[in-house]
Amino acid sequence: QVHTVESGGGSVQAGGSLRLSCEASPVTEKYACMVWFRQSPGKEREGVAGIYTRDGTTYYADSAKGRFTISHDNAKNTVFLQMTSLVPEDTATYYCAPDRSHACCAPGTLVPGRHPWDTCYYTYGGQGTQVTVSS
Repeated sequence: QVHTVESGGGSVQAGGSLRLSCEASPVTEKYACMVWFRQSPGKEREGVAGIYTRDGTTYYADSAKGRFTISHDNAKNTVFLQMTSLVPEDTATYYCAPDRSHACCAPGTLVPGRHPWDTCYYTYGGQGTQVTVSS
């Protein structure tokens, strides 16, 4: 069963930055893909960024490009999301979700134009971390 612990959220003003962390367990389970989602009350979840942990290939939603950076520490089974130039529309609960299947995010396996979160269904493993951006 997937279990994740997200942290690093908080309240910031527009233009600020936050760095989110997500540790997936068990640490011996090496997930091929890790994706950050966000969800606001009454809205569907939105894939924000993903990473193929084998070679570091990254994927971003249009809303995140140029502002967010996803990275990972394989030894710690941890993925990070550095968020800059935050805007009120970024306000949401952020979750990470891992997947074991390489086919969900490995380069060359995705249909052109599709992201890892369009390709496979990712299951949240934790409670998420709240990000609130005020104008």
